[in-house]
Amino acid sequence: MQVRETAISGLIELIPRVFEDERGYFFESYNKTLFTALGLPMEFVQDNQSFSVKGVLRGLHMQNEPFAQGKLVRVITGQVLDVAVDLRSDSPTFGQYETFLLDAKLANMAYIPEGFGHGFIALEDSIFSYKCTNVYNKASETGIIWNDPDLNIDWGVSNPIVSEKDLELKFLREVFPDVVV
Repeated sequence: MQVRETAISGLIELIPRVFEDERGYFFESYNKTLFTALGLPMEFVQDNQSFSVKGVLRGLHMQNEPFAQGKLVRVITGQVLDVAVDLRSDSPTFGQYETFLLDAKLANMAYIPEGFGHGFIALEDSIFSYKCTNVYNKASETGIIWNDPDLNIDWGVSNPIVSEKDLELKFLREVFPDVVV
């Protein structure tokens, strides 16, 4: 498995080796021994899956301590632009983000550490899968509005389909009033 580091500490892209023949393909999307050898000793306790039609934007979501979640994300079918925003208040890269073009044909994945806001936009009808290092807890969920001008994320679309719940998310400065971007 190839690992591509990003400019943000702990945020990586993983590209598995895909074995293809006339029958189809096979790849490992997770192997605890391999991940540990790669310096990624994490334990996943919950798997989630969603389906989004083309143009749906989900996020930017996160959970606060003690229910913060690291996520190993990938698409099973389709293609998404995945976005991870460093929201660790003590991080030198606070407020910076990285995008990943996750494509079912490439089988690439991203590992998003605890303390990151996460979202994606479906570039095609897509099934999105993610393994989490902690269980979901409604009381600890929070997020940042997808079009926050301080983040200035280029989602590549002008009118995404966004849920009412996600439209009510706050601006970065409201969620982190003591941290300067």
